[in-house]
Amino acid sequence: MPQRADRVDPAPIAGVSSYRGVLHAELVEDFRTACLTRAVDERQMTLYKQGRVYFQIAGAGHEALLTGIARSLRPGYDWFFPYYRDIALVLALGVSPREIILQSVGSSDDPSSGGRQMPAHWGRKDLNIVSQSSPTGSQCLPAVGCAEASGYLSSRHIDGLSAHPDEVTYVSLGEGATSEGEFWESLNTACRLALPLVYVVADNGYAISVPTADQAPGPISQLVSGFPGIEVAHFDGCDYFESRARGAAAVARARSGAGPSLLHADVTRPYSHSCSDSQSKYRTAEDVAEELARDPLVRLERELVDAGVLDDEGVALIKEEVHALVAEASASALLGARPDPATVADHLVALPRLAPAPASAEGVGEAIHFGEAIRRTLHEVMGADERVRVFGEDVADAAQEHVDELDGFGGVFGTTHGLQRSFGTDRCFNTPLAEANIIGRAVGQALRGLHPSPEIQFFDYIWPAMQQIRSEAATTRWRSEGSFTVPLVLRVAIGGYVKGGAIWHSQSGESIFTHIPGLVVVFPSRARDAAGLLRAAFRCDDPVLFLEHKALFRQRFAMDPFPAPEYVVPIGSAATVRPGEHLTIVTWGAMVHRSVLAAEMLEEEGLSAEIIDLRCLAPWDKETVVSSVRRTSRLLVAHEDVLTGGFGAEVAAFVADECFSDLDAPVRRVAAADTWVPYEPELEKAALPQVADIVDAAKSLAKY
Repeated sequence: MPQRADRVDPAPIAGVSSYRGVLHAELVEDFRTACLTRAVDERQMTLYKQGRVYFQIAGAGHEALLTGIARSLRPGYDWFFPYYRDIALVLALGVSPREIILQSVGSSDDPSSGGRQMPAHWGRKDLNIVSQSSPTGSQCLPAVGCAEASGYLSSRHIDGLSAHPDEVTYVSLGEGATSEGEFWESLNTACRLALPLVYVVADNGYAISVPTADQAPGPISQLVSGFPGIEVAHFDGCDYFESRARGAAAVARARSGAGPSLLHADVTRPYSHSCSDSQSKYRTAEDVAEELARDPLVRLERELVDAGVLDDEGVALIKEEVHALVAEASASALLGARPDPATVADHLVALPRLAPAPASAEGVGEAIHFGEAIRRTLHEVMGADERVRVFGEDVADAAQEHVDELDGFGGVFGTTHGLQRSFGTDRCFNTPLAEANIIGRAVGQALRGLHPSPEIQFFDYIWPAMQQIRSEAATTRWRSEGSFTVPLVLRVAIGGYVKGGAIWHSQSGESIFTHIPGLVVVFPSRARDAAGLLRAAFRCDDPVLFLEHKALFRQRFAMDPFPAPEYVVPIGSAATVRPGEHLTIVTWGAMVHRSVLAAEMLEEEGLSAEIIDLRCLAPWDKETVVSSVRRTSRLLVAHEDVLTGGFGAEVAAFVADECFSDLDAPVRRVAAADTWVPYEPELEKAALPQVADIVDAAKSLAKY
């Protein structure tokens, strides 16, 4: 059961002016930060009304909680995953009022995002404040991954990377966000691994207009009480001294290695949720009046004056000072540089510059299967780079105590077999059956400079992880203007043509992921390219979705000798599988071999088809495709995904734009039917594109 903290107060410091065990100087400084927080809020409200900022969200009511907790945290040492009301925290950590207002006005001088993110989306690389996203609660899983990386890095010496043995990861959210599944998945791993994590749940009673009573059957501190190994505290977050004491205890616990804590703090929300909201529509005047009566800023002021720490004149001087500071910061921020529209697509990805792989490196000797090429390449990259960790469902060999006496599992397709035995359980390990957990933890580790390779067992089950892939991994470089990157290689088994796979083990859907800016999508069709592209993927500093077609794992036609280490296929480069004169077939994945078979049949009828294997879908090799179509004057795109919205439509549209005058026929597509893949073999055959479909489409094009 969780360990529950009784009320804790810091011990008095002998011979030093203090009140309730806290130095007067610290009390005055924190009161000043609280007043500064409120002044920044109010200034931004004014700027919004003047039309000089475009959005505003306040941290009012959270000042005592956050200034109190910040006292135990170390900027640039600990790691921070805050949420949008944490203005008092970031000010206490070292973010300036001018920086906050620069974000509000959308200036390119804003160090957190350069005008790309909404206000209150914090980020400062030097302070370890990780660039914040908007989906509530999704930050919890990357925070877990960050805390995991702390332990991994502190026990190793990896060039350019470091971690402090007692560093803490802070993550905060509102009580409404605790309804998100990713919050609960994060607790599962934080408690199981006893991670140095401090959760702060700021409970102001409302998730926009939805009251707490409509969110959950009880307070969050009660709901999490069944998690072993977590210390839970529920307290008045309007009380600076209580907040400071609770924060100190939780942080000390994390630093000692005792595990995570959850601080459930009752706070207030005196203003509406944001500038786009009017709480008078759903809160009574009496309710708001009660909020104002509990104002933590007023409460702290009264207590400090009553204790003689400050007098009324001192309070007035502080308020005058912070308002002048904010006025100056505001005037300066309004003069900040505007973003250059030409830079809007900067910092999406930064692909490594790789020379084309020499033919001499393609390998000689015994040919190996597609799946074996992946397994060997994973061994290779893990042996060369301690930053690489492989994890997911069933990827390990066996329980560590039995790994030397058993054959080992190594994934349902065997592609990770032997990794745990070779590199240890801290580098190849199993995870809960929770796809968001797998990817979110990888994001957090990648933010720390590791190069994780999470595995999603089947593409059909990737959807619970979509939030982490799209909203966290793919946006990080862009939203932080390049300050943070997420280098991870997400391996996924995909596709059909395996009897009995049915709807949940046979789908394609790669086009959905090519629609995500900032995500690299790779889809090899044979063993040597699987090795060469996987090597390239691990040289990327951005998230790579590495799709491994299940039907290729053990097919003879996809076999090659294992290529030499220098065989690295540049991301975004296609391969001309077969030269031809009369039409171009663009394809990828399992459709490459089917296109080759179709081309052989067409050759017998006097039609010469050039086959281009894209290999990469985001980015894709437009130049090679255009060059081929300008020679052949006809294009057929063949893919396994459904026809409507498939990636073939993108290729077709681009070629229609670029090669219209070169085309002698409309661009055609061969694809799966717009339905799910069924179980019975003949039904599966009817749903998925076959060699005969390619032949028929090619003949039709040739006759046009």
